[in-house]
Amino acid sequence: MEKVAIVTGSAEGLGKGIAHRLCKDGFKVVVHDINEPVLNETVKEFKESGFDVIGVVGNVAKREDQFNLVKETVEHFGRLDVFVNNAGVDAVTPFLQVEEEELNRLFQINVNGTVFGTQAAAKQFIKQETKGKIINACSIAGHESYEMLSTYSATKHAVRSFTHSSAKELAKHQITVNAYCPGIAKTKMWDRIDEEMVKHSDNLKPGEAFEQYSSAIALQRYQTPEDVANLVSFLASDDSDYITGQTILTDGGLVYR
Repeated sequence: MEKVAIVTGSAEGLGKGIAHRLCKDGFKVVVHDINEPVLNETVKEFKESGFDVIGVVGNVAKREDQFNLVKETVEHFGRLDVFVNNAGVDAVTPFLQVEEEELNRLFQINVNGTVFGTQAAAKQFIKQETKGKIINACSIAGHESYEMLSTYSATKHAVRSFTHSSAKELAKHQITVNAYCPGIAKTKMWDRIDEEMVKHSDNLKPGEAFEQYSSAIALQRYQTPEDVANLVSFLASDDSDYITGQTILTDGGLVYR
């Protein structure tokens, strides 16, 4: 039986890498993003590769959008097996300059979005009377709090907590909830982080913040989307059926827990 997966925020970056890997694993995949033009490009690219995909535009911060995402998936593919809460945003701000707008935006997308996606997926799994897998985007910042990334770190700590508590409550329905915790990848998000760190520093040059962070990686290279997708592929497979409530670091040896 062919399985169906949703990956939120998957038009580009790590999410696109995850969606591509699940397609290669044989999943029918729903590519989702708030950025419609980029989403359409990715769907076109995947279809040209022979993958069975559809695109759905939505804002994870809106509960009705998350439930609509699951509804459209089931209407098109007939079922749901895996939901990846990948969508997220960052902010680089000195702690004393953190404002209400930043707090609200990051919590609404990173935390509320994960909660609403988990609820929508879990209700569908229960309705189907099947097992299901929910996989959340946490981060090394969900295990360690970083300077200049206080709001982002706080949201990822919240994702880790919701991963634990929802896993405990949903286990009786044979629904597993786990999270992947990436480290430092050469993505647009890290380009932005580097740029902002330089802006708030007296002595950093462009690219140096990224170099400083990645120089501490034990395996001596920064992360690729494939590195993250490999872990998600495992968590989405039957091989991970006995694993739940875990937030697994995939960072090349940077944070040790």
